[in-house]
Amino acid sequence: MIKKNQTSRRNFIRTTAAGTTALAFAPLAFSCTPKNAGSTFGGVPVGVITYSWRSMPDSVEEIIAYCKAANITSLELMGYTAEEWAGAPATPRWPGRDATEEERIAFRIAREEATKKQKEWRATVDVEKYNALKKLFDDAGIHVHTVKFAPANWSDDEIDYAFKAAKILGAGAVTNEIGDAACRKLGKFAEKHGMIAAYHNHAQPGEPGFDFEEFLVHSPANKLNLDVGHYFGATGKHPNELIEKLHDRIYSIHLKDKTGINSEPANTNQVWGEGETPLSDILGLIKEKKWNIYADIELEYPIPEGSDAQQEIVKCVAFCKNILS
Repeated sequence: MIKKNQTSRRNFIRTTAAGTTALAFAPLAFSCTPKNAGSTFGGVPVGVITYSWRSMPDSVEEIIAYCKAANITSLELMGYTAEEWAGAPATPRWPGRDATEEERIAFRIAREEATKKQKEWRATVDVEKYNALKKLFDDAGIHVHTVKFAPANWSDDEIDYAFKAAKILGAGAVTNEIGDAACRKLGKFAEKHGMIAAYHNHAQPGEPGFDFEEFLVHSPANKLNLDVGHYFGATGKHPNELIEKLHDRIYSIHLKDKTGINSEPANTNQVWGEGETPLSDILGLIKEKKWNIYADIELEYPIPEGSDAQQEIVKCVAFCKNILS
């Protein structure tokens, strides 16, 4: 048990020209950032995926206000937040794990209707509109390093739009959930736009035979948006073993604290410091090696009574700062 908070295809990644080409896609946007500035601690940029504020009003303006209040200077921006600011039809918000069956059905119907309207909107929107959005973040001292458009099921024109919009916002990557079809498709678009397609995992690493390198092999622009909490919770393995091996193919990580597979309850989100994910080891390794990997808080544990997402995110930022400073 880990203590609390402590083929030829594979060879292709490491030794072929395509593997070497991957270096051209390395995220260097923060490499000149001072060792401690904003929410960069010990040279490691600690940010937040804006999904973490889903239980609160989460418009662009409100997210910027949350970040300024907490001195957060690094973000993975949810695509729906950016698009709604730009005038897209709103994306229905998931009603939550405790939703009734009727609420779930209503959500699915609303999402399907919104998806149709959004496809029509993307066909006509002027992508240059995102320059004004970038200025809002720039003026607040916030770097949007990634946009989670999750566009694998979109049309080719929509995928081009996603990478163009993310690039205008200053992001180096567009993220999507990991999957063979997504990795075969999006990597080529990322190459075309000189960007990264980064893939997020849930519990898939716990499945027999799962191998991240089988997904990365499809393009040198494919990298990981590695969720270390989900990885640990599903496998019980120390994430640093994987990070050491694939650090040059990891664009960013999601931070959360979970129990392991042999605990009771198993693979369950916990208030940070009360779970078993070795967050100190993970952040310490990235700091020690000076790897260009973004570290983003993803708030998923139940919010304690009397608190809210903003208060808990502030605690998580302080948790990371204590480790890295």
